Amino acid sequence: MKKLTIYAIIVLLMASCANWNNQQKGTAIGAAGGAAVGAAVSKGSIWGVLAGAAIGGTAGNLIGRKMDQQAKELQQAIPTAEVKRVNEGINVTFDASLVFDINSANLSDSYKEDLLNAIPVFQKYPDTNILIEGHTDDSGSDEFNMQLSEKRAKAVSAFLAQNGVDKARLVEKWYGETQPKYPNDSEENRVKNRRVEMAIFANEDMKEDAKSGDL
Repeated sequence: MKKLTIYAIIVLLMASCANWNNQQKGTAIGAAGGAAVGAAVSKGSIWGVLAGAAIGGTAGNLIGRKMDQQAKELQQAIPTAEVKRVNEGINVTFDASLVFDINSANLSDSYKEDLLNAIPVFQKYPDTNILIEGHTDDSGSDEFNMQLSEKRAKAVSAFLAQNGVDKARLVEKWYGETQPKYPNDSEENRVKNRRVEMAIFANEDMKEDAKSGDL
């Protein structure tokens, strides 16, 4: 019941915020209780991480404005990726068909190119953390898929670190086949589930600067 109540609040907020910009939406939702919202969704999911990282209020509004700009630059740098603003952060999902072959953690050349294009934007905003999540489709055993998703997350993290992104900003998580974005009922959907997603959110330095009005 508590979760249903929280979801209802979110729906009402989103309806009332329909004509607001991303920065204003992040402020309103964060002020309503980002941490509580984060606890109501699947633990470890990108949406839950970004909702839980929101601090809300005036500081959250400043962070949101900064994230609006970074999201715009990322979309320009990697037009093949899906870039979404979520609360006070950014969710980046790369075109799955360009990322991994089945049962593989090797980065394709096209995926490496996308990552290289994104790296200058990541470097421009050093006061953000980058969560990298590995996922698979339902081909193979649960144990194999969990190991494969770990390899995928770590492969992306290693590539970013090797090409100039501070490793201290990078966090890897992996979920095997447990968090599909699409039903595993066709090869087209399975390809989409063989993915790595990123969450970009403020680190403690950015949060402190926002709270003091120095952001």
